[in-house]
Parts: sequence; C-alpha cells; structure tokens
Amino acid sequence: MKQQDVNKTFVLKPSDVDQKWYLVNAEGQNLGRLATKVADILRGKNKATFTPNVDGGDYVVVINAEKVSVTGRKATDKSYTSHSGYPGGFKRRNFADVISSHPERVILHAVKGMLPKNKLGYSILAKLKVYAGPEHPHTAQKPVEITL
Repeated sequence: MKQQDVNKTFVLKPSDVDQKWYLVNAEGQNLGRLATKVADILRGKNKATFTPNVDGGDYVVVINAEKVSVTGRKATDKSYTSHSGYPGGFKRRNFADVISSHPERVILHAVKGMLPKNKLGYSILAKLKVYAGPEHPHTAQKPVEITL
C-alpha cells in the first residue's frame, strides 16, 4: 500500500450507510436534553463514520411524548407560535396547551430546531417517529431500546 492511500480521509457514501432503529422512552425526561440526544442519533453524530453532507443517521421512535417534562416556569412561559398566512392569523399557545392537545409536536419542534435547515435536514427529520402513548406501530423493525 502506498503512503498516499494510508493518509486519505474517510468519507461516507450513501450506499455504505447502515441504518438501525432505536426506541426512546420520553417519560420523565427533560425536553431539551432528550431532543439533543435524539438529534445526534438522527444525524449520525454518535457514529465514527459521521459525514456532515450525508444522511448517515438512524431511525428513532420516541414513545410517551405526553410525559416529557420541562424545568422552571417553561410550562406556562414557553410559547409556540404559528401563522396561517391570513391577516389576523397569528396564534400563540403555551407549552401546557400544546402538550395536552398534541404532545408529539413538542418533541418534533425541539428536534427540528437542532437539525440543518436544508434538504438534508428535512430528510433526516422524516426518520423521527413520535407517539404520545407507549404503543407504536414499528415493532416489525425491532427497535433497540436505549436510555438517554
């Protein structure tokens, strides 16, 4: 082997990606700390073969999203905003309202903010599956349960 071949930097190709499925239980977890760990797994930063421009991450299934916790006064002070595009279509809801009606959106919103804002980030976000309760339809993929 030549000296030139030894010093080459490894670059992951999309054909070399081996994707696994992980199961995360959000019960009693802190929202921000959970979201950072999930974002790292989705992006592939927990692997030695991480390449920034390749989707080399794994699938993540999050269960018990309704039981995620926040610290301090975030339950009343943290707000989620949206706009319909029409005049007067601005809506603001606090964390307690969103977690009671659509608990999946809280984790989805937190993880989405930690991913790249481009085509790669949107394809990575599609590998995140969030469910409010303990049941999920991905048992056929045999997800490995991990604790964060």
